[in-house]
Amino acid sequence: MSTSKPFLSIIIPAYNEEENFKKGALDKAAAYLRKAPFSYEVVLVDDGSSDPTPFLLEGFTASKKNWRLIKNCHQGKAATVSTGVTKAKGRNILFTDFDQATPLDEVEKLLPFLAKGYQLVIGSREIKGAKREREPFYRHLMGKTFNLVVKLVVFSGIEDTQCGFKLLEAGVARELFSLLRVYRQKEIANAFTGAFDVELLYLAQKKGYKIAEVPVAWRHYRTNRVNPVKDSLRMFFDVLKIRLYDWLGRYEK
Repeated sequence: MSTSKPFLSIIIPAYNEEENFKKGALDKAAAYLRKAPFSYEVVLVDDGSSDPTPFLLEGFTASKKNWRLIKNCHQGKAATVSTGVTKAKGRNILFTDFDQATPLDEVEKLLPFLAKGYQLVIGSREIKGAKREREPFYRHLMGKTFNLVVKLVVFSGIEDTQCGFKLLEAGVARELFSLLRVYRQKEIANAFTGAFDVELLYLAQKKGYKIAEVPVAWRHYRTNRVNPVKDSLRMFFDVLKIRLYDWLGRYEK
């Protein structure tokens, strides 16, 4: 890899991704990057997977000079992405889901907004122009309900906080992730994504950063990691914690 900073660091968190790996999720990303109109690095961060994922990723990255693997203990998605942000070398940072629910080439819809002065550009499945495919009704309802809670409790102005496709200037990303309080690094026992995106966006608004919400294509991939009742309740209480922590001054440096 060149010693100069790549234009974009792409962070891909991984937890028990054997099935997605065999479906070629990373192959699709690599195919796009071979012709991408920018310099890049890919930082895969394994979240203490208990299946063969770490070995599969080791083999995959071994032959790719712009790809590297970092291994974490199991701490959840927020800590996994945060590790990638800390280790990223690029001028800008994109984090995206392993299953490529939003294909990597959708980043070309986000990039122009950096040139317009936005420091954080987020993919959205809710605003006009977005495309959603194969999503079960209950998942869509969960998302709509959660976004309503966010608007009532934390902030308004963003229609989709949870799309896992977000682009930030590197310095902004490092600052915001360092300020996370609800989702500070700690070992956990099960798979959990949580509402760290909400905390991240809340902090970005609090700091006065310009945020653009851009419609993207997104396809639902079946997973057994989501417990509709348990996860929804936990995320609801986490949203309340964000508001509480702000009242207590825990986001002040």
